[in-house]
Amino acid sequence: MPELPEVETVANGVNERVRGQRITSVWTSGKPQTFKSAESEIAQVLTGATIAGVRRVGKTIVMSVELAAERGSASASAEFLIHLGMTGRLLVSHPDVPLPPHSHAVLALGDNRELRFVDPRRFGRLSVQQQPYLGPGREPLTISPADFAALFRGRSTPIKAALLNQSLLHGVGNIYADEALARAGIRPRRQACRLTRAEFARLHASLQGVLHRAIALGGSSVSDYVDADGVTGFFQLEHLVYAREGLPCRSCGVPIRKITVAGRGTHFCPTCQR
Repeated sequence: MPELPEVETVANGVNERVRGQRITSVWTSGKPQTFKSAESEIAQVLTGATIAGVRRVGKTIVMSVELAAERGSASASAEFLIHLGMTGRLLVSHPDVPLPPHSHAVLALGDNRELRFVDPRRFGRLSVQQQPYLGPGREPLTISPADFAALFRGRSTPIKAALLNQSLLHGVGNIYADEALARAGIRPRRQACRLTRAEFARLHASLQGVLHRAIALGGSSVSDYVDADGVTGFFQLEHLVYAREGLPCRSCGVPIRKITVAGRGTHFCPTCQR
């Protein structure tokens, strides 16, 4: 599933390409699993609207739109929420490019391009709402060290599980929890409440550092992830532990181990992480 860096990369790429464009028409596939809002509502809200901007909130892509003035709506704006699920892609294409299989929404734009949502496994979700979307938890890229530590103090769950709790810190998933813990030298099964102040400070710095680095490299392409142009990311080349089970640790040479924490495959170095 795309995590914060991948969603940020897609949102930034789409924003650069479609901000300011008018949506002239909306097509949807009729596959009910994909839509949290009724397809007719999505089409009604978006048709004729102008895209004010596209941003990331947690793992959700949020498209802010200015509604057509002639509609006489009580609200002058709305938000189109796009969750990529496990295999979702958001692509900006020209109409003469064949529509990929498993396309579920196409927004025709005023400059004769299309914004396409493609999702083979249909775990992605599309919806519209009037109020601003704030996400379920705190933002990892901007949270202060003190507030970060305060989220986890008093919690007896493993720190890996706590990092994955979207109601605490939204946007962090399996890849970047493993990579942040590896860079901080902390074992994923350590109880969150038993981390020291110094360990929380290291984890905060390593998490923000790994997220920024991954965004700079376009995310990690370990499955179906591509950006708005269909291009893969490169951060997987710098993974220290994720998906490296049995391979030597880049620091000490001891094989990377894989265990299960909170139902998720979890990778760590048994020597470098304590």
